[in-house]
Amino acid sequence: MATLSARAADESIEKLAQDPTCAHAIEWIDKNAAWVTDQQIRLTEIPAPEFKEARRGDALRKLFEANGLRVRVDKIGNVIGERPGSSSKDVVLLVAHLDTVFPTGTNVTVKRNASRLEAPGISDNGAGLAALIGVSRALSEGRVRTTKTLVFAGDVGEEGEGNLRGVRALVDEFGPRLSAVIAIDGPSIEHVTTQGIASRRFEVTITGPGGHSWSDFGAPNPITALSRGIVKFSSVKVPDDPRSSYNFGVIEGGTSVNSIPSRATVKIDLRSEEESELDRLESALRDSMQAGTKDEIAASILQETLRHLREKPEMKRDVLKLGVACCSPQKFELLQGAPQPAVLLQNA
Repeated sequence: MATLSARAADESIEKLAQDPTCAHAIEWIDKNAAWVTDQQIRLTEIPAPEFKEARRGDALRKLFEANGLRVRVDKIGNVIGERPGSSSKDVVLLVAHLDTVFPTGTNVTVKRNASRLEAPGISDNGAGLAALIGVSRALSEGRVRTTKTLVFAGDVGEEGEGNLRGVRALVDEFGPRLSAVIAIDGPSIEHVTTQGIASRRFEVTITGPGGHSWSDFGAPNPITALSRGIVKFSSVKVPDDPRSSYNFGVIEGGTSVNSIPSRATVKIDLRSEEESELDRLESALRDSMQAGTKDEIAASILQETLRHLREKPEMKRDVLKLGVACCSPQKFELLQGAPQPAVLLQNA
């Protein structure tokens, strides 16, 4: 059945490519690949770190307008260009994210190495934005008419702690009108991804009294507590099926080599093909960080906070706080706070 479906799809695409207007659009792409690449370079060289996509968005807006799209920018910064079809009730959304993972100050100048372009973000997602520009221009040049309305969008907040806020807003806006959503991300043309990978991101912060490495030796150390938790969680078995993963990506803490830090933080990324497996990994993460904190407590107070950074496809928890204040952790009382989910563990 899969072979028949693939063959039918190939035949449909081949028939569509023979349409005179589509053939003209494809011919335009073949002849103007260099122009599309120039736009990719231009956009890549406009910095767009998380939450700072406005300048790149403005450049995309102008390119969309030049391609004849009806352009607007929504309240969170998504750049939206509509190409009306004969039906306004059905929408196909083509989206590429504006932001990059690279922080403010990164040199994003594009360098040519033979036929290769090199720069932070040139692929993710300069390539996706260039595709939006090239396709929308080709449709205009070919005078292609569609039944469904096409919406081209450069969305904000895809990377890191952006929590997919841009594409979430687009899906909310177009809602039941959406016939399809095509996300263009990166330069690969070898595969099409048809299943979303669920992910959750957390920031764990442990705080303590701090002190001097000599005179206060033996006091609880947040970095050591954090490390204990990381080691404990790293022993958790991760299945091959459903495919799942975790990563401790950023760790921070301390001010000097001869002082006990008063604070340590780590950011963690959890992913899985199954939501239930994410639930298990999240529970194991919380247990591991609590255990690491308890193991480190000796004489003073450490406080552990687990903050939810990002989740897809469904946000279940925004903030999760775990506070530990104890000298002998034999007995704890569970308290629930509001308005956000919270768990406070304290000495009875």
